[in-house]
Amino acid sequence: MFSCGLSRLYMGFSTPTGRITHLIRSSLSRTLVLTSQRRIPEFSSFVARTNTCGELRSSHVGQEVTLCGWIQYRRQNIFLVLRDFHGLVQVVIPQEESAASVRKILCEAPVESVVQVSGTVISRPPGQENPKMPTGEIEIKVKMAELLNSCKKLPFEIKDFVKKTEALRLQYRYLDLRSFQMQYNLRLRSQMVMKMREYLCNLHGFVDIETPTLFKRTPGGAKEFVIPSREPGKFYSLPQSPQQFKQLLMVGGLDRYFQVARCYRDEGSRPDRQPEFTQKYLKRKDIDSIRKFAADHFNQEVLPVFPEASRNWNSPVAQSILEEQRSGLIRLMEIREDDVVLLTAGEHKKACSVLGKLRLECADLLEARGLVLRDPALFSFLWVVDFPLFLPKEENPGELESAHHPFTAPHPSDLQLLYTEPEKVRSQHYDLVLNGSEIGGGSIRIHDAELQRYVLATLLKEDVNLLSHLLQALDFGAPPHGGIALGLDRLICLVTGAPSIRDVIAFPKSFRGHDLMSNAPDSLPPEELKPYHIQVSWPADSEAEKSSLNQPSHPES
Repeated sequence: MFSCGLSRLYMGFSTPTGRITHLIRSSLSRTLVLTSQRRIPEFSSFVARTNTCGELRSSHVGQEVTLCGWIQYRRQNIFLVLRDFHGLVQVVIPQEESAASVRKILCEAPVESVVQVSGTVISRPPGQENPKMPTGEIEIKVKMAELLNSCKKLPFEIKDFVKKTEALRLQYRYLDLRSFQMQYNLRLRSQMVMKMREYLCNLHGFVDIETPTLFKRTPGGAKEFVIPSREPGKFYSLPQSPQQFKQLLMVGGLDRYFQVARCYRDEGSRPDRQPEFTQKYLKRKDIDSIRKFAADHFNQEVLPVFPEASRNWNSPVAQSILEEQRSGLIRLMEIREDDVVLLTAGEHKKACSVLGKLRLECADLLEARGLVLRDPALFSFLWVVDFPLFLPKEENPGELESAHHPFTAPHPSDLQLLYTEPEKVRSQHYDLVLNGSEIGGGSIRIHDAELQRYVLATLLKEDVNLLSHLLQALDFGAPPHGGIALGLDRLICLVTGAPSIRDVIAFPKSFRGHDLMSNAPDSLPPEELKPYHIQVSWPADSEAEKSSLNQPSHPES
């Protein structure tokens, strides 16, 4: 379903500049054409304004306008700044006795109340222009005003410089969305998605196709959310990726397909690590937190080394390293006095992984203190290839699991190793990295049904019956195919410089997967579960929660 939300005050239909679409029908084709030849009527009973707060300039001086917006702030009960989604404009509060009712409204309405004002665009007096404000050359001399909705006391000020906890921002997300930074992030996201669609569809012949949200549980990939159905014992799953639909569409001849897809993964995410500091170096307590991070997330011991001018090492590991090893390490890493070196030992892949994460962690700490290590205006891309096709399972190293997903094709040069030494096979898997963060990944898929069966059943020990629909499709003349998925949230996050992907999503979940605004997920009473043939098995310590099902829920603090 295409859904469009329109605010009466902010529709933008007030001036005859909009574009409309015409559906031109002929006997040969049906084409959707954009045209600007016809104008939207100047009057609509649903529109309350003539202009937006951010569009007025010197060229509008003398015009009669009607504006709607939130009260940003007042100054000495003489000036008022009005804000909408398009910008700010200064309003002059009338001081004449004849305008007492207008002055009362504009002086007494709380900040963030919604008001409508009508008046004349005038130039600001010489010397009072504000060059930092796009509308800084003009102001509105008000004649009429109406309070459209008064604002109660806010949980926080709608200003970007006011510090707010993330939990509070998420609980009152509809207020946080009013901030200039969130407005910028979401509008930029919209523009980027539009550019993507134009590039893929108009220039390269891709087709935008939606795929189902309700699917079935399938092996491989991330853990899926389970959705009950009204059929006893049968469940849907929310796809953690439209992986199989990609393949089936390409098997069906739609060789260039894309979608902005919702992906659902029943996995907890780590909280953002955004410590705030005011000093340009790492303290001992930072080193302690870094060591704890390595132990908690990687079960890996990390030892810090603090080289001194005397070439001595202030570190517990100093006695275990020979002088020639120490000299070689100093030479190799170009270590200087006051540097900090983090050492770890163990299996190569695991050690490299933890040190890579800690390197970024240290950079985040230093940049939070004002040291510029990564140019935010520079975008450095990198392709990562030649991944292994399989990895040993952590819980059972004698068995294999897919490094990417079970549909990834083996490297052509390693195909024979698949049947003799599968752990040595490389995959046709590729990742795209931007500024050190993975923003996309994909692979060439297995298009041969027998090869796919062998990988699933013999190597991965998966139940092939769960994927019978895909294997059957591969048996019916499936062409070679592949794909890639870009993490849109993470990409926008990097482009905007936002510290968290939750800052580029309108209504995100907390790191625990909770919606702090609506308190989802929430409990259901037993009678509502009956149609789905579900009974909840309550833990012994949850009787209190069970008994509170019929009580009103409260937002998470």
